[in-house]
Amino acid sequence: MLLASIAAAAFFSTFAGGYLAFRLQDKLHLILGFSAGAVIGVAFFDLLPEALDFGHTQDGAAPIVARTALGFLAYLVLDRVLLFYGAAAAQPAAETLRRGSFGAGILCIHSFLDGTAIGFAFQTSHAVGLIVAIAVLTHDFSDGINTMNIVLKNQGDRRHAFRWLLIDALAPAAGIASTFFFTLPRAQFGAVLAVFAGFFLYIGASDLIPESYHAHPKFLTTAMTLAGAAVLYAAVMLFG
Repeated sequence: MLLASIAAAAFFSTFAGGYLAFRLQDKLHLILGFSAGAVIGVAFFDLLPEALDFGHTQDGAAPIVARTALGFLAYLVLDRVLLFYGAAAAQPAAETLRRGSFGAGILCIHSFLDGTAIGFAFQTSHAVGLIVAIAVLTHDFSDGINTMNIVLKNQGDRRHAFRWLLIDALAPAAGIASTFFFTLPRAQFGAVLAVFAGFFLYIGASDLIPESYHAHPKFLTTAMTLAGAAVLYAAVMLFG
């Protein structure tokens, strides 16, 4: 019953964030700026520290950071491949939409891993599970914002954006449910988190930040990026 309540809370938190991003499209550059800071904040303040915590006992810090770099470079290559084939096919709009779907898919997988983290934490102890659940719920709202933004900015329409938002909102519940059927070794979970930290760094630094600032090179846009990172840092420090 408790895990079901947490899954429902994660759904509504994620969906609310995405709906807010949709309603404020006229302020999309500010939302994108905040989203960029939040994505980078998740990578630096949440995913990477957790990866180091999970994996340092066996691998040490250097291999974990190397996996983060691998994730960053792998996403770069995939992104450039999508751009290349888009140019070759002379269908930039369709290819841009595909890039948005790819980025949203990565964010949804991250949300699924958030759910597995909750499930694994409850396997450890009830108290640890509650702490992890609170930490996840605090950034689910920004996850919804990020998913909606990455689809909208890549020419996705309302239907396409809300479909990805629904998947992202359901992903934590699916992750929680999956932990009833398997267990993931602690060190391997750290490796997965490290790779996703690299993915998030690429999405934030090479996609969301340039897009938010390109059309609106204003101080407020930069301030929103800093605010997004600060909010994630505060959430992790308070609840992580």
